[in-house]
Amino acid sequence: MDSLITAAAHALAAGDPLGALNWVALRDDAPALALRGIAMAQLGDLVRAKALVRSAARAFGPKEAVARARCVVAEAEIALVSRDLGWPAKALDTARATLEAHGDRVNAAHARCLEVRRYLLIGRLDEAERTLAELDPAPLPSALRATHELVVAAIAMRRLRTKTARAALARARHAARRAGIPALTAEVESASLVLNTPAARLITRDQEQPLLLEEVEALLASRALVVDACRHVVHGTGAHEARTVVSLARRPVLFALARALSEAWPEDVPRDVLVARAFRAKHADESHRARLRVEVGRLRTVLRTLADVSATKRGFALVPHRAREVVVLARPVEEKHGAMLAFLADGEPWSSSALALALGASQRTVQRALDALATAGKVQSFDRGRARRWMTPPVPGFTTILLLPTPLPSD
Repeated sequence: MDSLITAAAHALAAGDPLGALNWVALRDDAPALALRGIAMAQLGDLVRAKALVRSAARAFGPKEAVARARCVVAEAEIALVSRDLGWPAKALDTARATLEAHGDRVNAAHARCLEVRRYLLIGRLDEAERTLAELDPAPLPSALRATHELVVAAIAMRRLRTKTARAALARARHAARRAGIPALTAEVESASLVLNTPAARLITRDQEQPLLLEEVEALLASRALVVDACRHVVHGTGAHEARTVVSLARRPVLFALARALSEAWPEDVPRDVLVARAFRAKHADESHRARLRVEVGRLRTVLRTLADVSATKRGFALVPHRAREVVVLARPVEEKHGAMLAFLADGEPWSSSALALALGASQRTVQRALDALATAGKVQSFDRGRARRWMTPPVPGFTTILLLPTPLPSD
């Protein structure tokens, strides 16, 4: 490798893309194309970066398997940043195997970190943890060590393990400072702010208050019966004092009833109010009341280990078996397309196909929602066709992806 390529590579490793371009801007050989692509990616021109990296991969000969594999990893990172989540994961896995077979452990580890980050974006936490467990961070340079710790922290936050997240962020901060890359240090600080920003609201009959992520963790570990409107589950103490989680993610009517009863606890809720909340009916007739009795019976069955639903003269009331209090956990701001806005609030441009993959919804459903949000002035798009991307500036106090439900196994 000649001196110009070496100098450009060192500049990129130090987070200086302009310095790297000064060395290779006028060259069109394969190594220079690859370095120019990485430099353009660091500068934010992802379209040009993708084209350069692909050109470099084609320019490397068939015997240069390691160089081609590194280009695949670089293209995968560009795809991840540009939220092209449909990028072929098998190509990245093949590139990682090639790098490991040739002893390039650093770039192989980087490829595995990219796999984990993709799993996180689409809510596949189990796969993210399993993949991360296969990575030994000990031999990684400081920049990659910081990235690894950021991934550890992200998983811990989604799992509501705030102590683990804080420890990982502290290690990431130390590694980023050793790497001396300002952009990486800024990314760590941005991730740290999440732990000091309200992640949810606590709602009871008498009050409403914001909660930090560690307060959410403490609440879900307490003896309270918690109706979680972020993930559409009910947490409580079941038999033998074990914490029990009942999912109502696919039963919206039952969840609406559970939430209405929980918000009124320990008082009861009139039948007409329950009909309005569960069936969105303005006026309750006898058919609505009959259906309400059926749905309350179903709710009583699914919550039998945690609580009973008793009939009163004017309606129904929730009666927990062991919990001393009943609360509702909700997003900081609730609206119809809150989950979608939570993803867009990361400040990155998303395609509708990537949002559909992350949300576990059809692309047409996502497109309709985006059009509605755009009409309301809450999101904006640029480009057209397949290149169209959607984004919105971060909204202070708005919901984050941390408490969004993960895709169900059959999704």
